[in-house]
Amino acid sequence: MKKQKSDQKLCIGAHVNGGITGAVSKALEIGAQPMQIFIGSPQTWRPPQPAPPDMQKFKTDVKKEKLGPVFVHGNYLVNLASSSKENLEKSVINLHTALRLADQVGAEGLIFHPGSAGSGSHTDAMTKILAAIQVVFQGYCGSCKLVLEVCAGQGGTIGDKFSELAEIINESGQDRRLAICWDTCHLFSAGYDVASEEGLAKTIDEFERLIGFDWLVAIHANDSKNPLGARKDRHENIGAGYIGEEAFRRMLHHPSLRMQPWILEVPGFDNKGPDRKNIEILHRLATT
Repeated sequence: MKKQKSDQKLCIGAHVNGGITGAVSKALEIGAQPMQIFIGSPQTWRPPQPAPPDMQKFKTDVKKEKLGPVFVHGNYLVNLASSSKENLEKSVINLHTALRLADQVGAEGLIFHPGSAGSGSHTDAMTKILAAIQVVFQGYCGSCKLVLEVCAGQGGTIGDKFSELAEIINESGQDRRLAICWDTCHLFSAGYDVASEEGLAKTIDEFERLIGFDWLVAIHANDSKNPLGARKDRHENIGAGYIGEEAFRRMLHHPSLRMQPWILEVPGFDNKGPDRKNIEILHRLATT
């Protein structure tokens, strides 16, 4: 594939720590443009309660520093396919609240994992997910989208196949309040061979055929600690895993992927999370 020259529209950034009070300074420190943040604790059911002045300052600072787009990552406990009535109710309430807060801080999307069927059937899981999404959307007319993330396929998760994401979108009446987020590690772990030229072409073709790239709003850029089809969610720094630098160069030059927001969720070379070195690697691969 012919390499493209440097393009100022490249949108490369990271998940940054610090929430709405510390994310902007962290993004500037590591050279991130798009940002993904947590609004509340991602591993407890405690409802997020950001102070309105903090939310307004975050929006002001993002605009002032010409950062963004901004995405919020949802709570890791959310499982819209849960067989536990209590957990399902908590998941819906959490997602309902988080979507509206994400909209208030100016986020383009709230990214979340649809859920896991566990030992239950795919049909029952999908029925729960579709019903839960409709409850989350009740009365909502904001511009922030509810973004389904491609999953790695461990533990009976829903969303490790494009066909499942397509089913959610189609059964929801192609509601444009929904969107899709790719994760390169998850795709690879789920069996989509984005590491090879042929595998990437097949992945691109299947996504376009079943869903369409007008539904894609972000890409989580992560190498994989595990080989193709391992069905394990283990992220690695760019070029240090089984996907490799050449595969990321190929993806970054693909016209369907190049201009998407690329958001790092890597461990970092100092094991402190996404860092400037990983961002610089993506910029180098995108411009060579």
